[in-house]
Amino acid sequence: MHIGFLTSEYPENNQPTGGIGSSIYHLSQALLNEGLKISIFIYDQDENSVTENDNLKIYKIKRGHYKFGGFYFYRKHLQNYLNTVIQKEKIDAIEIPDWTGISAFMKLKCPIILKLHGSDAYFCHLEGRKQKAKNRFFEKNAYKNADAIIAVSDFVGNKTNEIFQFNKEYKVIHNLIPLDRFVPNHQNIKPNTMLYFGSIIRKKGVLELAEIFNLVIEKKPETQLILAGRDVIDIFEKESTLNLFRKKLSKNALSHLDYRGVLDYNEIQELIKQVNLVVLPSFAEAFPMTWLETMALEKPLISSNIGWSNEIMMDGKTGFTIHPKIHSEFAEKILNIFSNTELYQKIGKNARNHLENNFSPRNIIKTTLDLYFKISKENE
Repeated sequence: MHIGFLTSEYPENNQPTGGIGSSIYHLSQALLNEGLKISIFIYDQDENSVTENDNLKIYKIKRGHYKFGGFYFYRKHLQNYLNTVIQKEKIDAIEIPDWTGISAFMKLKCPIILKLHGSDAYFCHLEGRKQKAKNRFFEKNAYKNADAIIAVSDFVGNKTNEIFQFNKEYKVIHNLIPLDRFVPNHQNIKPNTMLYFGSIIRKKGVLELAEIFNLVIEKKPETQLILAGRDVIDIFEKESTLNLFRKKLSKNALSHLDYRGVLDYNEIQELIKQVNLVVLPSFAEAFPMTWLETMALEKPLISSNIGWSNEIMMDGKTGFTIHPKIHSEFAEKILNIFSNTELYQKIGKNARNHLENNFSPRNIIKTTLDLYFKISKENE
């Protein structure tokens, strides 16, 4: 069987990437181990190129420049490019993320599997802000015309149907985390350290984290907060979210902030191992890779309690789930973990065991393959 993935990000040579890129990477590597052929199509690139390594081919597709109608003509360019490869390489199906509705208007010569990682419409809905009509049109068109739909959580599947006012069938297949690649190591932990990693953006609860950190510093002045990720211009204030974050910090908290910038995938793993705990108070996720990576490394996670969180976290057992606006409770749980080694160890081990028992790569791959074969057979 030959499966394609269309994406705007992919962590080639361990390069930094977002959650979609890392989830595609882990899934494609697992499928390669099962004997499948995989083609990765990365669009919006600086130049066209093709690289091949055994059963994996990576196609980089140059971004298009058009005087008008680029949103349409580039999609048609991608369609034609894909169809040429689909026919030549006999690709059975292509999996495409829902973000931006890149598959809108595409008519491919194999089934399109739309994967719900969270569309712009989904995130706007969770954040309570208005979506651009153009973006909604693309995403709704892509959703409506997909041959099959995978949702990375039941929450994102239900919400997407609600938002677009459809009742489309979807299969819940959670993101895969290769536990053999995430090996816990508790030997070099830096005392009183907490980590946030991911995009520095309002929807991830970063500005709430500033208020949380101020409260922690009041009680434990030696605490250090490490931030790692890409700084994003805030959608409301039109300035750097990192600058907005710094403005919210007390003088002492600001002096204990360590911003590491954008790190590659291995560097992030090593950083998670070195801290006491991870804090991710997000308002908007689907089934976050950052949470899976933290739990796989047996690191205590304090996260939000919204929607999707109940599908991955068990409050008080695998970590703590709290609404991002309840800063005092976040601070209290952070301080509890700092002061209680037994709690730190128990939560970390529970988290990894939870992944092993309920989100095993073997089960996720089996469910994925069953769906691929079903779709391929229906298309014969």
